[in-house]
Amino acid sequence: MDVRKKPRTELSKSDLERYDRQMMIPGWGREGQEKLKSSRVVVAGAGGLGSPALLYLAAAGVGNLVIVDKERFEVSNLNRQVLGWEGDVGRYKAEAASEKLKSLNSGVAADPLIEEINDKNVDRIVEGADVVVDALDNWRARFTLNRGCVRKMVPLVHAGIFGLEGQITTIVPGSGPCLQCIVPEPPKEIAMFPVVGATPAFFAALQVIETIKLIVGIGEPLVGKLLVLDGWTTGFTITEVARRRGCPACG
Repeated sequence: MDVRKKPRTELSKSDLERYDRQMMIPGWGREGQEKLKSSRVVVAGAGGLGSPALLYLAAAGVGNLVIVDKERFEVSNLNRQVLGWEGDVGRYKAEAASEKLKSLNSGVAADPLIEEINDKNVDRIVEGADVVVDALDNWRARFTLNRGCVRKMVPLVHAGIFGLEGQITTIVPGSGPCLQCIVPEPPKEIAMFPVVGATPAFFAALQVIETIKLIVGIGEPLVGKLLVLDGWTTGFTITEVARRRGCPACG
């Protein structure tokens, strides 16, 4: 599913060497890598989900990354937020993440945006993106992000985790349900919830796969499907989900 058409950026000799192994994937090739290089992905949140997602998006050669996070690193973040190191405690997450991503891949633009997503700025933040990655940790902001993506017709890859559990779905406005179709009312917010780093890392990796599938135009994204992991039993379920008539976000 190729979500957008735009002029592609030519690959350099270094690019061809760097991305050789992933370009071997059927349907990817040079054309798919050029799509990645010319793409813009907004990652909302640079924490447990956002950090590993940003790492693998940069490593894959997504040309333009926007890192949206208004918080600073704390010691309690370091068990899972892998773009925050001990020396980054007290620094803005978006700025520290941007520096590391540029060191990982100098061919990628990683722009920090130190803002909290709200109704006033969400349209500006998501406009022009090829994909938005929901790496947030609260439902109020997720619903706001969902509404902005629906209005601007930008695909959104949602994931959420709790302890050893989590879920992921891909939202393509007009082609399936939005987040508020699937979760009609925001769940009760929990300020401090349990988490081990491997859980958001797992779902972040899936978010990157979904993002790449959308941009490159390969595979079958999780549109209209909700994948849930029960890490206690290592059990997976995939549930079909549909658009909800009267949904205040997309109905």
